[in-house]
Amino acid sequence: MLRSAFIALSQNKSLRSFSERSTVGKKMSGRFVAGMSVEEALAACQRVNKEGIAVSLDSLGESVTTEAEARKSADIYHQLLDAIHTRGLNANVSVKLSQVGMDFDPALTERIVGEMVEHAAHVQSFVRIDMEGSPYTEATIVMTEHLAAKFPGAVGTVLQAYLFRTEADTERLLNENIRIRLCKGAYKEGPEIAFPAKSDVDANYVKLMKRMVTFSSSTTGKGVFCGIATHDEAIVEQMQTFVREHNIDKSAFEFQMLYGVRRDLQRRLAAEGFGVRVYVPFGPEWYPYFMRRLAERPANVIFLAKNFFKN
Repeated sequence: MLRSAFIALSQNKSLRSFSERSTVGKKMSGRFVAGMSVEEALAACQRVNKEGIAVSLDSLGESVTTEAEARKSADIYHQLLDAIHTRGLNANVSVKLSQVGMDFDPALTERIVGEMVEHAAHVQSFVRIDMEGSPYTEATIVMTEHLAAKFPGAVGTVLQAYLFRTEADTERLLNENIRIRLCKGAYKEGPEIAFPAKSDVDANYVKLMKRMVTFSSSTTGKGVFCGIATHDEAIVEQMQTFVREHNIDKSAFEFQMLYGVRRDLQRRLAAEGFGVRVYVPFGPEWYPYFMRRLAERPANVIFLAKNFFKN
């Protein structure tokens, strides 16, 4: 019930407008959002890098309605790619298609993201095309395929384990040597397309993560580097056991986690020699992202309440 409530709240425009403008809202979001500006995000990136942990930077925003807004969003990503390169940061970027025009002009979006991926390829970086709700799934995968054919190794996407289709999508992308970030999924989906039970989502996640780290292309003989995005310690331990028992090198994948969530686990895994990447979101349009984090783990509400009045 709490998950459904927070997902519904993430779509409430009035509450979003109030929260994003209020001092209280910004204070509460600070646990999961690394500031409002590019410079604040880059400073957070440097702090995380010092702990031996990589970063994926995400300028928050979605559902723009004009080309000018889409171009403005893209400009921030070009700034980030340049800063990552010039400052020598261990980082890449993550972008949502609805943030750069997908809702009103998919062709424009592919041009904008194509320019971004070309830029990333030029500075030897990487663009992760983030995944949104199920209406975007196929279009996101297709666009990733188009751009990966032009700029191999410079672009990848995200798959969500709660969707029935994800097993087939995993095989599809692995066979095209496209990097995948595997997550459980944070949008409300119906039982006709998604596993309704958490236990089934978890089981599918474990099956897919094992497939990803054992996949080897018959044409290149190389595996596809993938991100195992979870804070579920039981799943992390299953992964650690699996790679140890199958002699899979730690460099074949990385664990990915969210800024402000399970910092202890992030640091422990990095200390044990596993690759770890933290997804670092920033920007004034933080509200939908913040509410989806609460939906994923309602216990975060208690955490925020306990820590709100500290310092």
